[in-house]
Amino acid sequence: MDRRLCLITGASAGIGAEFARQYAALGWDVALTARRAERLDALAGEIQEKYKISAITIAEDLADPAAPARLLATLAGKGRHVDALVNNAGYGLPGTFFSTSWKDQAAFIQVLYTAPLELAHRVLPGMAERGYGRIINVASLAGYAAGSAGHTLYASVKAGLIKFSESLNAECQALGHADIHCTALCPGFTWTEFHDVNGTREDTNKMPKWMWMPAEPVVRQGIEAVNRGQPVIVPGLVNKGMATLTRILPEPLGRAMVRSQGKRFRRIE
Repeated sequence: MDRRLCLITGASAGIGAEFARQYAALGWDVALTARRAERLDALAGEIQEKYKISAITIAEDLADPAAPARLLATLAGKGRHVDALVNNAGYGLPGTFFSTSWKDQAAFIQVLYTAPLELAHRVLPGMAERGYGRIINVASLAGYAAGSAGHTLYASVKAGLIKFSESLNAECQALGHADIHCTALCPGFTWTEFHDVNGTREDTNKMPKWMWMPAEPVVRQGIEAVNRGQPVIVPGLVNKGMATLTRILPEPLGRAMVRSQGKRFRRIE
């Protein structure tokens, strides 16, 4: 195929679906993966009709450690390679480390951290051989803030994705792969299904509307950032201000603020 291919995980809704639409609008073919085959197929039909590109759907659960290799093997079987990877799949795990099972925590780490790193590791050799590649890791503004009670591993995983993206982007440049870029996209509160799924919609609806962004500008800024080789992007002026605040506040004050506000968007039952 002459068109480049972007693989997007967690593509059935929200930020992932918006990445599919925007890459398709840029003339890319897309490979969409998530657990919900029906929603993937509906999205694929929509963007193929609108943008006249090819959309491949692959239903996979990244909680299965074999899924990343299987996913890329499926694409290879179709004669396709990955030119851009968007590691977007994720969810919130409500409750505390005390109240949740290790099985659930391990699956969370697999989906949000291990699978993205494995996918990146597996697609990089081909990107290096072809001299082109883009990797976007959807992290979070939570990766900058102090840890909070509830959703215990979320901030730590997102902080890890930020550091990984910075390091990988630096490695690509140091090794002479000038057109392979990796970016951590760090949105704040975004209008998607995320808070419905993790059961915090009622709480987050009480938050000021100015703290929220729609998915479209979040995704657009992520694509622009990776194309210019920027290792981390925090979209939106409000989110940029909050990220800056986390850097300049004394750590005890930052932790106190998270403790006082965390119950508005973290469930600890």
